[in-house]
Amino acid sequence: MQEAILLDGVSKRFGDKTAVDNVTFSIEAGSIVALLGPNGAGKTTVISMMLGLAKPTAGNVRAFGQSPNKRATRKHYGVMLQQVSLPPKLRVRELVNLFRSYYDHPLDTSTLLKMADLEEHEKKEAVKLSGGQQRRLQYALAMAGDPRIVFLDEPTTGMDVTARRSFWENLRAFAQQDGRTIILTTHHLEEADAIADRILLMQNGRITADGTVDEIKLQAGNRYVAFMAGPQVQSDAIAGLPYVAHAQWSGRHVRIRTKRPDDVLRAAILRNLDVSHFEVSQGHLEDAFVSLTEASAAEEGGTNQ
Repeated sequence: MQEAILLDGVSKRFGDKTAVDNVTFSIEAGSIVALLGPNGAGKTTVISMMLGLAKPTAGNVRAFGQSPNKRATRKHYGVMLQQVSLPPKLRVRELVNLFRSYYDHPLDTSTLLKMADLEEHEKKEAVKLSGGQQRRLQYALAMAGDPRIVFLDEPTTGMDVTARRSFWENLRAFAQQDGRTIILTTHHLEEADAIADRILLMQNGRITADGTVDEIKLQAGNRYVAFMAGPQVQSDAIAGLPYVAHAQWSGRHVRIRTKRPDDVLRAAILRNLDVSHFEVSQGHLEDAFVSLTEASAAEEGGTNQ
């Protein structure tokens, strides 16, 4: 598989602050990669270097084997940033056509409007669109040049559930075409859970976890037992079960974090607790995210002592 992006020993310092610390990874063409991490982890700086907007202090960044600073490389990029101001007065179709004019081989205007589900709004002034519609327009602008790599920063902010689902279905279809690559950052971890082939987790300027969604969940080392507790079951009875790291109640629904789910279930049954509708899982990506970032922070704190 062709390599779309390569970071080799990349660091970025701003004065005395190290924003990115000796990061190395490659991204295969045709993959969907989610770059995740808490605020200040270094994600934005990494994206800026991949886009050629910032130069690394040390190491190398390559896109299809070339520097991202070159126009020949950037013409294959599509970028959808979180904070974007649309120009006033221009209508939707006019703005799409303006962006198409920047590229040698742009996608057809009608195709872009359809991809963004804006066909009925093409004559509307862009700045008068709703928040979710403006995000979809920004997506159409990012796709105008028929890019080989698309960078998406919080892409579904402002979209309702239906628009969000349609957006991800469209992205999946795009990624299946001719080795197209998608790199996204998002705080909606359920989206990364649903669409990403691979997760890169950053913290304190370093990559702290790298793998598929299932691999990241396994790396976190937690399992989850969920069940419905009868009306007589009290919280102290659940807390008293062996190997319960944390128990979360939602009404009578109980969700337990544990490293030994079989032992938790066995104890609940042997103690004749009124519980039913059992479910055992690796949890959600958000669970793994919290667990791994907490572990990394604890390790960092111990190292600095």
